Amino acid sequence: MIEQIEFALNPKPRGIHLVTGEILRHLPPLPGKGILNLLIKHTSAALALNENADPDVRHDLAGIFDRLVPENAPYYLHTDEGSDDMPSHAKSVIVGSSLTIPVTSARLNLGTWQGVYLCEFRDYGGSRKIVATILGE
Repeated sequence: MIEQIEFALNPKPRGIHLVTGEILRHLPPLPGKGILNLLIKHTSAALALNENADPDVRHDLAGIFDRLVPENAPYYLHTDEGSDDMPSHAKSVIVGSSLTIPVTSARLNLGTWQGVYLCEFRDYGGSRKIVATILGE
């Protein structure tokens, strides 16, 4: 069985946002076992798996990314869309545009403290389109 759906996440401000529940609400019932692949169709945001219990992790990750890839660096050539644009592309490359998550007993087989995150790197990124591909039996 292969099923594919596309949906949009609600717009979020710049930051690291736990979206596991929002994603699951868009999905059909998951198979007994299989794989879920998620692709974000944008070049200035990313998807990640990380700690889902302590919100300080999200805050710290956002700060790390902002220090790692600062805005207004004098060597950026791509600057037409604002000071957050080129850094958002670089951060997106670092984090990645897709996740593959095992499905076991019709549930995402995540670790106890893992959640799916939207890493929104733009100040006003808008809604973000996700393609979910479910492979299972």
